[in-house]
Formats: sequence, C-alpha cells, structure tokens
Amino acid sequence: MRVAIAGAGLAGLSCAKYLTDAGHTPIVLERRDVLGGKVAAWQDEDGDWYETGLHIFFGAYPNMLQLFKELEIEDRLQWKDHTMIFNQPEKPGTYSRFDFPDLPAPINGIIAILRNNDMLTWSEKIRFGLGLIPAIINGQKYVEQMDQYSFSEWLQRQTIPPRVEKQVFIAMAKALNFINPDEISATVVLTALNRFLQEKNGSKMAFLDGSPTERLCQPLVDYITARGGEVRLNVPVKEFLLNPDQTVQGFLIRGEHGDEVLTADAYVSAMPVDPLKLIMPQPWREMEFFNKLEGLEGVPVINLHLWFDRKLTDIDHLLFSRSPLLSVYADMSNTCREYANPDRSMLELVLAPAKDWIGKSDQDIVAATLEELKKLFPKHFDSDSPAQLLKYHIVKTPRSVYKAIPGRQAHRPSQETPIPNFYLTGDYTMQRYLASMEGAVLSGKLTSQVIVRRHESGGSSQRLFKQVDSKEVVGAG
Repeated sequence: MRVAIAGAGLAGLSCAKYLTDAGHTPIVLERRDVLGGKVAAWQDEDGDWYETGLHIFFGAYPNMLQLFKELEIEDRLQWKDHTMIFNQPEKPGTYSRFDFPDLPAPINGIIAILRNNDMLTWSEKIRFGLGLIPAIINGQKYVEQMDQYSFSEWLQRQTIPPRVEKQVFIAMAKALNFINPDEISATVVLTALNRFLQEKNGSKMAFLDGSPTERLCQPLVDYITARGGEVRLNVPVKEFLLNPDQTVQGFLIRGEHGDEVLTADAYVSAMPVDPLKLIMPQPWREMEFFNKLEGLEGVPVINLHLWFDRKLTDIDHLLFSRSPLLSVYADMSNTCREYANPDRSMLELVLAPAKDWIGKSDQDIVAATLEELKKLFPKHFDSDSPAQLLKYHIVKTPRSVYKAIPGRQAHRPSQETPIPNFYLTGDYTMQRYLASMEGAVLSGKLTSQVIVRRHESGGSSQRLFKQVDSKEVVGAG
C-alpha cells in the first residue's frame, strides 16, 4: 500500500518506519523545512544548535529504546548516573540528590527517598509512602480513575502534607507537562511514580549526543527511504479531500509547482491535535469520535538556550530548578557530546508554566531568567566579575503537548478512526504513555499495526512488529 502521512515528527516517522517493515510504502509530508515536530532543532550562523525542548530519554521508555536498537544507533544515548538532582532555593547554589543504588526495584527507589533528608522529613516520607499504597497495589486501573482529580487534590485526599507538594512535586509536575500540581491530572504524576518505582532503571536518564534532527530523525528518514518510502519537507497539507461517503479522496498539498492532490491507499494525520482540529473537514466534526478532540489543546512552553563566557557548573545531568519561573535545565556543554565545551557553559532551560510569558518579548524572558540564575549560581553572578551572557536563542511553542488537566483521558482518541482509510497518530492518541517522546513513538507503532490489520487479511500482521510491553505510563520528556 501507499500510505500518506501528514507530519514528520516522531509519531509520523515512527509510523512510516514500521509500515516499511511491513512491506508498505509511506509518503511523509512535513509542512516545515525541518524534521522532528516537537523535537525539532536548528543550527545558527555559528554552528551552534538550539532545540524545541530539553529532551530526556528515560529507562522507562521501552519502545523508544527498541527503536534506537532497530536503527543501530544505541551508542548515541549518553546515560547519566542514576540520580535526580534538585536545587535548594533556601540554600542558593546547593543541590539535593536522590541517588538510586544498584538494587532491584522498588528497593532502589525506596532507599533513594529514605536517604534524602534535605527535602522531606521522616514523617512526611512515611505519610507520602502510605498515600501511594493504593496506586501501587491497584496499579493502572486505579491510576486511570484518578484522572478526575488534579494531583494537588489527590494529595489532599490521601492526607499527604502540603510541604511534600511544594518540595518535590511542583518541580515534577512542571517537568512532566509544563503545568503546576493544582492543574495537572493525578494520573500523569502517579503513572510516572509507578514506573520509577517498579522498574530498576525506570528513572535513569540519557541525553542524545547531538541534535535530535540529526541524531534521531535523520536515521529514521534514511531507514524509510532505503526501503522505498519518501519524506518530503516544505509540503504542507492544506485540506483533506473527501469522497461522497466521507472517506479520504486525497491530501491537497502545496507542491513545487502549486497545489496538487496526493492520493494513496490510506491516510494518516501525524499532526499535533491543535492544527488537526483546524483542518478537520466539516462532515467529520459532527462525529462524536472527532468532536471529542475539542477537549484537548496544547500547552504553551518556552525553551531557552544561553551561552556564557565561563563554566557555571560541572554537573553532567538534568537539574530540577525548583524555581517559580523555570522547570528543568541542564548545562549542555557537559551533558551532550556535540555541544561540549570545557571552558564555557550553554544552559538549556525550560520556562514553565509559560502561559503568562508566551506573548512577552525575548528580552523580557531573558532578563527574568537571568534573575533566577543569580539564585541558582550565586557565586558566578554576585561576584565583582559576574558571568556574561554571550548570546541566546529562545524557542516558543504556543501549543506543545496536550495539556493533561483532569478529565482529558476521556478525550484521547484511538489510532483507528470511523473513517475506513484515515488514521491518527501522535502522543495525544490513546496509548500506555502520555505526552512524551515515548508516547509519540509508541503511537506511531500502534497506528502502523492498525493499518496493516485493517488492510491485510487474517490479522496475523501483528507478528511483523516487535511490541515492547510496559504496564504503565510515563509523562512528557
């Protein structure tokens, strides 16, 4: 079959990859001039890279890790020590660590929590542990039911002290979905905690050794094209053309010589949910399946890249800022091989929640961030010779991953739609993982399976895919 796929993010490329494995021919259409969607990256005039987000790969990402293995690029993942590092705002310039010993789960996670005495008291640890028991015992069924509550509400229901939220989970909620605990669904945080506690290396983190477009997306394109598929950039899909029975007749695209119609045997939207809603044909909008997408919308996020004239830190890891302005950050000159610099720092930082900042100027955003950095690195900014900002890049994404507020699980669609030759893929579609790179890759794999099952006989096509199983869900990364 020829399968037209609108969107060259991780979901679209993953879908195309697994379709080629099944012997089909995907044609991937990307409206922009860059691969990757929410993991896109660009190179400036100095040769430095800047990215859409700070992309972290977890041990609890089995389908993503399987993809690296299938592409034979596993060596591009730079695994860090198994720890989680938090800034301590009450002690500027200091850090608190949760170090996971080399022991089976959940023992390693319990020890990591018990050994950290900077952030929680023993009483708070015990009450938090007792509050988690229902999620641990009842598993994902219980966790899914908690989608009716925000994580703040869930903590209150479990009589967990408010200081636990302030000390740990404001930072975690912002890292998972770029919003605070009083907004984020309890399902998101609880599923991440379950994975981190149930898998020995679930919370272990890796950075890619270079830009996602070159080091992950391009190998996917090479794999697809080597097997007869196509990936076209600068080809926006302008309209889904319909037959009288409301099936897809073709994609109206902007080609090199004007508008043209691309026809195929099957069609896939790998667009984020917000642009998909804009392009949705009117007859489909009246269908319950598509109408429920109105309950999903992307959350704004801002990613900053700041180059300084000196080293601010030697830490080779992700850091949770615990700042009211910032979410997570890393010195990419330490964590990423291609960005390495022994003499100068390049901080990549996520500003979240970003709803009040997305419309502000780059200068205002940088000025506010520098004020926060004075608290994170006081010895470098409060001295007689403070660190100097050499240059910066800011990437604003007004609609990023879907905003995982309570009740959103019911709005997430399946990959198979009521339209016989039309499918959805993307991290917002229903799969074991929420809005994350893992969710995007798994959704692409699931979409390819649905296409093969629907169009090939016998249902035996599932054997063509290596389905990596995982019981739970992990949030954005």
